[in-house]
Amino acid sequence: MDKKELPDIAMLSNEITYRRYLMDKEKIRDFFKEISVAEYIALHNIATESEVSSIYEGKTYLKELSEKMELSMRQTSNMIGKLRDKGLVIWSHDGNGSDGTYVVITDTGRKKMEEQENILKKYYGNVIEKYGKEKMIQLLQLMKELETIMSSEIEKMEVDASERDNGICGKAGNDLPKE
Repeated sequence: MDKKELPDIAMLSNEITYRRYLMDKEKIRDFFKEISVAEYIALHNIATESEVSSIYEGKTYLKELSEKMELSMRQTSNMIGKLRDKGLVIWSHDGNGSDGTYVVITDTGRKKMEEQENILKKYYGNVIEKYGKEKMIQLLQLMKELETIMSSEIEKMEVDASERDNGICGKAGNDLPKE
């Protein structure tokens, strides 16, 4: 295929945006009746952390969860508050609270997470069977690579915009007057 046969960047970017929209729309969310996608991911992270880290005695600190899920502390706290209110986690703190707050998954939370996981296994098991396990692994690796590049470009655009907003021109102050 030569360059003239390849779709243009606008067409490709629109297709990526559309595909992500379709997957994020109600189709996948229909599998999440009692907890949201984010809550499931949080519960999964908390449960996994409790299994692999004997140092923290099953505790997952909000700061770590916030970083893993790429959420602000406020968003993480709001979500954990909802999970606590549903009885799915216990939210506490070390010492007087200045050492950080943490969550521990409850038996009810673990059960709810496992129920959700079984629903996803059934669905994705069928998808993977039809699509092919090797192709799925390759696709996920490519998606991770694409997301890394996309994140890098977003960060670059944010830095460029910030520099423009602050009136900084050029790279590393090369255009600034010398003293």
